[in-house]
Amino acid sequence: MTRKLYTFLSLTLAASIGITACTDLEVEESDSVFIASASGEFTGVEPGPTLSSGYADLRAFTDQANSYALHEITSDELLVPTRGTDWGDNGIWRTLHQHTWDPTHPYVLSSWNQFNALVFKATQIIDPRSNANAQQLAEAKFLRAYAMYLVVDFFGQVPFREVDEGPLVEPQVLTTEEAISFIQDDLNDAIANLPELGPSADNIRAGKAAAHFINAKLHLNKHVFLGNSTADAADMDVVINSVNQIEALGYELEEGYFEVFAPAEDTETILYTDGSVGNRIWNGLHYFQDAPGNEGGGWNGFSTTAEFYALFEGDAESNTPGSNQEERRGYVPTDGSNFGIGYGMLFGQQYDESGAPLNDRAGRPLVFTKDFSGLTGNRENTGVRVIKYHPENGSFVGHYILFRFADAHLMKAEAELRKGNTGEALALVNELRTIRDASPLSSLSESDLLDERGRELYAEGWRRNDQIRFGTFTREWDLKGGTSEEYRTLFPIPANAVALNPNLEQNPGY
Repeated sequence: MTRKLYTFLSLTLAASIGITACTDLEVEESDSVFIASASGEFTGVEPGPTLSSGYADLRAFTDQANSYALHEITSDELLVPTRGTDWGDNGIWRTLHQHTWDPTHPYVLSSWNQFNALVFKATQIIDPRSNANAQQLAEAKFLRAYAMYLVVDFFGQVPFREVDEGPLVEPQVLTTEEAISFIQDDLNDAIANLPELGPSADNIRAGKAAAHFINAKLHLNKHVFLGNSTADAADMDVVINSVNQIEALGYELEEGYFEVFAPAEDTETILYTDGSVGNRIWNGLHYFQDAPGNEGGGWNGFSTTAEFYALFEGDAESNTPGSNQEERRGYVPTDGSNFGIGYGMLFGQQYDESGAPLNDRAGRPLVFTKDFSGLTGNRENTGVRVIKYHPENGSFVGHYILFRFADAHLMKAEAELRKGNTGEALALVNELRTIRDASPLSSLSESDLLDERGRELYAEGWRRNDQIRFGTFTREWDLKGGTSEEYRTLFPIPANAVALNPNLEQNPGY
């Protein structure tokens, strides 16, 4: 397919399915997803509209709840403290950070449904009766591989329903080994027939680079998924080769860290969705921090831990310009620029659009602190806030990055490190650090690499996955309440899913 035609399809998708997070993503019969004959037999779907519906489902990743909360609030990177009665929500945020969730947690259920529904939707397109062309099949196989990868990562076992199986048929359940093989076959087929898309606005849909990205993720985590203590060198070679293939398509690290998250073409964005970034902007900002398009201000929830903030270079007690901080830690403007809202880690006194110091609702100086009273009982100012997408680019603009080349670059470094090629890994990490105005490292350990992934990819939905792979997910950190059991590296199968399908077995510990 030519670039011109692919651009047309991207614009048509954006026009037909909208660009706001408020869009209703529930699929109706009119969406051509559930097409059956008069007898109720599956007769195929219209591959074009159904594929567009599958891409629209990716907007769900912009939600602050559900799968994003499971990725991030369970890690050492983010938490949602209760402030008075705000963000209490019957403890759903606190149980994630403290690792005390159970099979009835609503975000576990919604994530299970979200991923498995996309697997089934893609399977309908792939069925021969849908008459999809080669590229449509490749895109559907990419979507299925992506969704199934997430099911494996979260739950370790994958229910799979054939399109002809009615609701009375109990879906088969793929083991981790079977699911990995299934994903690999889909990715191999997808890579062969997806377009060779380089950096462009066309990456709202999958090209070869997106499939190579998931292939790298699959093999980087394969030993963890299979319960092995060390990575296989052959799998690490696949990671390295996959990243090389992405780089050959024109992707590279880009200077200007926060500019990457603007809704414009760059050399790092491999796949994005047109879901709103509003959650990422406003869920941590204070009620009095606002911008055109959201004069009502922030929601004063999401924060990071003091421990995570300490990973970044710079003056520990200031994050205003000139605090010797690395670029990725960002800054808090004191001159009223950027509507008075900073980038990255917002710590200390906050200012309005005129450069005047802000106060909180009680009239006290609005000074974001590193410390909390606990997960409950907090004042409005506790916690360093995190912002990568900025209202300068639109308070609810529809451009959220799912896959980024810097992640792939660090995956390659990790693969080299796990193969014992420390020099090559260190060179790759320092290449990134130089671009980000951070001091080069003189040596590199696994702990160093995990920290580097945190500094580069914070709040992008990969921290839980990284911590599990590096063996730190069950250790103690700020406000977690101590260590947790190893079984927490998998989420429970939702209680109602186990009740409805006896082929599923509840994960150990639950």
